[in-house]
Order: sequence, then C-alpha cells, then structure tokens
Amino acid sequence: MTADDSYGRLDDDDYPAYTMGRAAEMLGTSQGFLRAIGEARLITPLRSEGGHRRYSRYQLRIAARARELVDQGTPIEAACRIVVLEDQLEEAQRINAEYRRAAEERPED
Repeated sequence: MTADDSYGRLDDDDYPAYTMGRAAEMLGTSQGFLRAIGEARLITPLRSEGGHRRYSRYQLRIAARARELVDQGTPIEAACRIVVLEDQLEEAQRINAEYRRAAEERPED
C-alpha cells in the first residue's frame, strides 16, 4: 500500500478506521451499546485480523442516531428499526431526485 492509498482512505466513509473503544468514546456511549446494535443487526462492524470490531464513519453516524432515539426512551429494537427505515427513505428520495434531474435534462419530443 502506498501513502496515496492511505490518504485516500481518510475520506472514505466506509473504511473501518475506529476500534470499538474509540467508537464508543466518540459517541459517548458504552461498548455494550455498540454490541447491542450489532446484535440487532443495525450495523455489522468489520473485524480486524485479530478479530476486533472496527467501525466506519458511516456506521458511527447510524449508531449516533440510534443512541439519540434510545436516549429519548425508544427501546433499542424499535430505535434500530426506525434508523433502518430513515436510511431507506433517504436513499429512495436520493434516487427519485436523480430520476427527476434526468427527466428534466431529456429533450422534449
């Protein structure tokens, strides 16, 4: 791996750069919370060669949203489901916007 490859990963939202301890610290939560949302299949951390969990920035954003809901009193399973549905809605809206832009750019027949 070259230095250029390493620097490119700094901008990669999906690169699993954070250990469980660091992720929990960044989110202000416990490692148990991260395990719980993993068991609920909200996020699936990648594993290092030594078997340690590694989290990406994207996964940390998802975990932060789940924590926000849990802090408001939502049961963890329901919070995970809400986050999945929010993520699916955002993706559907993004796709619809792309279709609209493409339709607007097409010449009139």
